[in-house]
Amino acid sequence: MKRIISIILVAFICTFTACDLERLPYTDLPAESIANDPDGSFEPLMNGVYSQMKNWSDAMHRCGEYAGDNITIRGTSTDAFFDFISYSRSPVNYRLNNFWNYSYKVIAQTSNIIKLVDEGKSTYIDNKLGECYFMRGLSYFYLVRAFGRPFYQSPETNLGVPIVNGTPDDVFGDLPDRSNVRETYEQAIRDLEKGAEMMTENNGPIFGSREAAWAILSKVYLFMSGTYDLPNQEYARKSIEYADKVINSGTYSLLDRETFMKYNTFTPENNKETIFAVKRVASEFSGYDHYYNFNGMYAVVGGMGWGEMYASAKYLALLDETGRNDWRNGKIVDARANFIAPQYETKDSLVFRFISDLYNDGGTQTGFLYTQLPVKVTGNTATCADSENTYTLTPIDVEQGSWSIKYKDGKTYQGYVDQFIKLNRAILMFYVLKCSREGEESHLHSPVISRLAEMYLNKAEAAAKIGDYATALAALNTIRERSLPGEGYTSLNASNAEERIDKERTLELAFQAERSYDVYRNGRALTRYYPGAHNAMDVIQPTDYRSIYFIPQQAIDSYPEGSTLTQNPTSN
Repeated sequence: MKRIISIILVAFICTFTACDLERLPYTDLPAESIANDPDGSFEPLMNGVYSQMKNWSDAMHRCGEYAGDNITIRGTSTDAFFDFISYSRSPVNYRLNNFWNYSYKVIAQTSNIIKLVDEGKSTYIDNKLGECYFMRGLSYFYLVRAFGRPFYQSPETNLGVPIVNGTPDDVFGDLPDRSNVRETYEQAIRDLEKGAEMMTENNGPIFGSREAAWAILSKVYLFMSGTYDLPNQEYARKSIEYADKVINSGTYSLLDRETFMKYNTFTPENNKETIFAVKRVASEFSGYDHYYNFNGMYAVVGGMGWGEMYASAKYLALLDETGRNDWRNGKIVDARANFIAPQYETKDSLVFRFISDLYNDGGTQTGFLYTQLPVKVTGNTATCADSENTYTLTPIDVEQGSWSIKYKDGKTYQGYVDQFIKLNRAILMFYVLKCSREGEESHLHSPVISRLAEMYLNKAEAAAKIGDYATALAALNTIRERSLPGEGYTSLNASNAEERIDKERTLELAFQAERSYDVYRNGRALTRYYPGAHNAMDVIQPTDYRSIYFIPQQAIDSYPEGSTLTQNPTSN
């Protein structure tokens, strides 16, 4: 009987039970056909791999972005993704399980292709095998940063994820427990380096390439480079090495400011800054399907989407730090503000908008509240009123519309005179469009995994960690001055490098599923002191058990008797 290779090759630890093995074939091919005619077999094989990446990218984004501080949500939700926002951290979460499943499906499928096909038969075959190594290494890295503790925290003793390169011969036999964090990182590096060696053809940003492997290697080594307080200079230099390989390859170039402001509207193939993206096409969606990918939460576009998750006040404040972005009048100071779309009510409803502290009946602060009060402005005089009081505002920068108010709670708050912005359950509706409008197709979006701007930011951080502040400053300002012409930093040193580099990474890489991992890998706490349904007073330390995810319970339960898949700690 011919041995049949199921192209999806189910995630080895998540889809089998004691009585059966779930198989979800993209297509089936006899193993002999693959081995004897790899050229003819590779197209459906690789289509299957990239198909899994599409499903993977949705779950990956939610795990990485929702746990950060770039977004806020209008209220609590029964959807499993709210666990990521609230840090309630449950192992019984179907979205978390999807991330695990699709990651291991990619690992299983690429591994089986690698086992079946010999290297050296042709440039085409070697390139495709290189793509397999690339996607397997990418998957291990994304898994370990979500489920394993930050690398600087004892990588030899902390647990990473199981390393199983291919479907086990006996899927009901013993399965391996989790390797440690260092071993998992080393597996990712081996795969990515092997992929870079084998991929000699670059077929564009929707396929694996040598440059895409270098880009992920730069990120991997950055994650291994320690904190600013205790840097690992060896790994920092490796991060710079691979960032420079991409930058100097000549394959990519930074978009100019005006073109960058439309980044989200370009398909990956038509974007010279994108290194690797998971390609999505409009035909994959039908009607209201546009609601159900992660980008449907960020905005309503073309009548599609929930529009219930918005840019956070913390992120908006960063955008306004150099100068106020006045969307009402089309005055965009920071180019990255063009990916944000506040939902104004009318042009006649002028208000003074600020954020005040929120307290319970016992006088304990529980959060923050957006407030918009009708305002009258005459020159340098402005007044506003609520149902109880009339307030005279103090000018800060009248031209920028910036004023302060001494509020009824006795505190002074700074805010802006602006049009009234719509509220959804007391949360201002600042839509995020960075993940929508590809080709102007509603919420169509091909998730960006790496782009050239990140290489400069990686280089800046890694250079700062080795004390090369001149190199760090040049790399950092390359990105900053693209969005803020003439506003480059004049200096970078040990006292300000972390704050400035972190700020630019936050602004530039927002809504690309990087933020929460960036905070914890550098040994910093996550604070979310802004309005939203999260616990705004909760500070999550990098050593908190909640800074990483639980192993999905379904994966643990699927292990056969006699094998163990160790869970992450459930408390500190």
